[in-house]
Parts: sequence; C-alpha cells; structure tokens
Amino acid sequence: MISSELLFHIGDKVVYPNHGVGVIEQISSRTIGATVEKFYLLKIKSSSLKVMVPFHNVNNVGLRRVVRNGEIQKILDFLTDGECCNNSDWKYRFKENSDKMRTGSLLEVAAVLKGLLLLNQTKPLSFREKKMLERARYLLVSELAMAKNLEESAVEQLLSKALAKCKLRFPEAAEFQA
Repeated sequence: MISSELLFHIGDKVVYPNHGVGVIEQISSRTIGATVEKFYLLKIKSSSLKVMVPFHNVNNVGLRRVVRNGEIQKILDFLTDGECCNNSDWKYRFKENSDKMRTGSLLEVAAVLKGLLLLNQTKPLSFREKKMLERARYLLVSELAMAKNLEESAVEQLLSKALAKCKLRFPEAAEFQA
C-alpha cells in the first residue's frame, strides 16, 4: 500500500492497462464519509474516455508512466528474436494472453502480438484472437508513438522491421476493419 503522495502530475502521459495511453488532466479530492479521497482524472487518448483513479488504487490498476528508451529497445529486441510459446489449447492460450494484456506491461503486450502472429502462420486465428491481436497492435503502436514522439506510421515501420527479422509480418490497421 502506498501513501497518498503524488506519483503523477497534471499533464503526465500515463498508461492505463488494456486501454492505452492517457493524460492526467486533473487531480482532485472527494470527501467520502470521514475520509478524503484523492483522485487522478485521466483522459484516454483513443476513446476520450475519462477515468478516475483513486491514489490508493494506482498500483492495483497498474497505472504507469509511458515506456522509456531502454524499455523500447527491450521490446524491439524481443520482437526481433525473443522466444514465444503458445499453449495449444485455445482456452488456456486465450486466458494466458488475456492475463498478459491486463498486466499493463508493454513487453507482455508485445509477447501476445508475436505469439498470435506465430500462431497465425500455422492456422487462422479465431475471432477473439484476431480482436486481441488488433488490441495488442494498437497498444504497442500508440504507446511507442507517444514515447518516441513519432507518428504512428513511423512506429509501424519500426515494428515491421523488427518482426521481419524473424520472418513475421506486422499486420496493418486496415486488416482489422470490418
């Protein structure tokens, strides 16, 4: 349990697991009974969704800063030659991938993306796995674009190059449009 010290400030770019990048817009307090609760109000970039996160719940929900350069390099290295293992049972594989997506770790999201791309080489993905691949792709591209201050298209090229080294093709956003 952390104390109610300030971890983030207004304007900070943060990641809310499985929803993506957001910006801290406000820090506010509410009195609930005899206690005063402090909250971060963040706006999720992709959906304009506004989320209130109580200070005491920051660790539980996995709110964190956008990745930095060292982590970005680890992610690119993993996509280039990291090992991936997929459970052959669809149910277990889906649960494992869902759990990885919820961790909020961009490296885990990259592992889901790479695992699903590998699987897709041997058999077509189910509807739910296609949706998960789309989500993983979006979370990677949007956070890396924010972290590196690049256009999303430049990040897509970076990810394509990394995956091409292990003979995987990075899916284009258009492939997911119905």
